[in-house]
Amino acid sequence: MLSQWDSFLKNLGEWQGSFTRLSPQGQEIEDTPTIVTLEGRENNQAVHQVVHYLPVDKPARDIVVDYRNTSLNRSILFFENGAFAQGSMQFAPYGSFGGEFGLISEECRLRMVILYDTSSKLERVVLIREKLPNSNIPEKPPLTVESLLGEWQGEGVTIYPDFRTPDTFNSHLTITQLNSDYLEQTLAFGNRKITSKAKIDGSRLLFEDSPLKVQILLLPDGASCNCPLEPKIGHNFVLEIGWMLTPHKRQRIMRNFNDKGNWTSCTLVTETKLN
Repeated sequence: MLSQWDSFLKNLGEWQGSFTRLSPQGQEIEDTPTIVTLEGRENNQAVHQVVHYLPVDKPARDIVVDYRNTSLNRSILFFENGAFAQGSMQFAPYGSFGGEFGLISEECRLRMVILYDTSSKLERVVLIREKLPNSNIPEKPPLTVESLLGEWQGEGVTIYPDFRTPDTFNSHLTITQLNSDYLEQTLAFGNRKITSKAKIDGSRLLFEDSPLKVQILLLPDGASCNCPLEPKIGHNFVLEIGWMLTPHKRQRIMRNFNDKGNWTSCTLVTETKLN
C-alpha cells in the first residue's frame, strides 16, 4: 500500500486549466485561467506548488505553498491513484466550512471546492478542470440526467484520518427516471439499502424528502457536485464530487461527517455501468 506522501506525488506536473466559480445553483459567475505547478524537489522529499492565476481583466497573481513528506496537513487524505479530499475537520453552526476534492484520469485532473457561509448555507462551488501540457484529450460532455440512468456496479474504499486499515466494499446503484420531473435512485452496499427520489430542476437534482435537503449539480466536463444545501448538527452527511470518465465509467469521492459534525473518513468509489 502506498504511503500518503507517495500517493500525493501522483499529482506532480504542470496542470493547465481554469477555476470556474459557480453559484449555489450551478450558474457560472467567473472563469479564471490558471496554471498549477507541483514540482518534486530533494528527490521528491519535498513539493513546491505554485498556483498561477491569469484573469483576463486583472493582474496575474501567484500563490506558493511548499510541502514536505513529514508535514502533510492532517485534514487531507490521498488515495493510491492520487485522488484526494481535504477540508474542514469539524462542521459547526456559524463557522466557515467546506472542502476541496481531486480526481485524476490519464492526463487530466478534475478538482472542486465546496464552500458554505457562516450561516451554514451553501455559498459557492468552484469547478477546476486541468490538463497536462500537450494533452489532446478532449473535455468530457456536460453531465446529464440521461447519462446517469441505469445500473452501476461499484467498488469502493474508505480511508480514515487515524490511518487504520481501509475498508473495501461493493455497491450497486440503480437510477430510474420516473417521469419528466422526478427520478429515483436505490443504493445498496454492505447490508444497507437506501432509496431516494429527486426532483429534476434543469441541471440540478433536488432531494427534498430527507431530513437534510440535498442537491446534485450536473456540471461541465462530466462533473457533479453532491452536498446538503444547509448541513445541520444531528444528521450524518457527505460532501461529494463525481466525474463521468467515459459513458460507462464514473468515479465519486466524498468526505463523510457524523451527526456531531465530525469528519470521520473519505471514500472513493469507481462505478461501471451494467446497462
